[in-house]
Amino acid sequence: MTNTPSPTFDTIAPGQIAIVIGATGGIGQAFVNHLTASGHFSSVLEYSRKTTPALDFTNPASVGACAENAKQQATDRSCDIRLIIDATGYLHDETFQPEKSLRHIDADYMAKQFQINAIGPALLMKHFCPLLPRSGKSVFATLSAKVGSIGDNRMGGWYGYRAAKAALNQLVKCTAIEIGRNKRDCVCVALHPGTVDTGLSGPFAKSGLKVQSPDEATANMLNVIDQLEAQQSGGFFAYDGTELPW
Repeated sequence: MTNTPSPTFDTIAPGQIAIVIGATGGIGQAFVNHLTASGHFSSVLEYSRKTTPALDFTNPASVGACAENAKQQATDRSCDIRLIIDATGYLHDETFQPEKSLRHIDADYMAKQFQINAIGPALLMKHFCPLLPRSGKSVFATLSAKVGSIGDNRMGGWYGYRAAKAALNQLVKCTAIEIGRNKRDCVCVALHPGTVDTGLSGPFAKSGLKVQSPDEATANMLNVIDQLEAQQSGGFFAYDGTELPW
């Protein structure tokens, strides 16, 4: 377990609904555990490729179907959806590894990076953000990555992942501007979780680099979410609350 204080959600109205997308992954499940254990929310809805209904970015229609499912559950419970966390992400698999140089760029790998790390979250924003209430603090948070920062890029490489996360950051900024016009208390942000001991980033942890457990990383990010205010919507923040450069 971590020594990180458990999130209290003091700034979000109690007894409402939270949603975790990518809920069966290492980070996603840790988010679900914290949100459930807090007792702050009346319900924590979980969506992933393994849930019913399933949410799969390779099937765009499934995103809209899950949003409709969430809307119906909120209506049935007479609750607002106050918190939506996108914990999806893709870096590597048995076929592809992050590119070390230009010669490693592969069209199929890059397309998959954009499908899961940018297009998929864009569809989440399209279908789920309209479900957030017009007044009172609500949050849509998606997991980006510090390597998606153009200003912070000192090493190069990882072309597809960096580019897709940079695209995600732009999508978050655009969404924050649009939804802020009629949901003035809404916060839409990109979060950098740090290096977390999961199958996604754990294998790439460098010696001496701080590696967090999923439990620790998600507690840190939830504490950041709780502290964010509407004027910070559209921002890019690390797990410790530091604002990151674009």
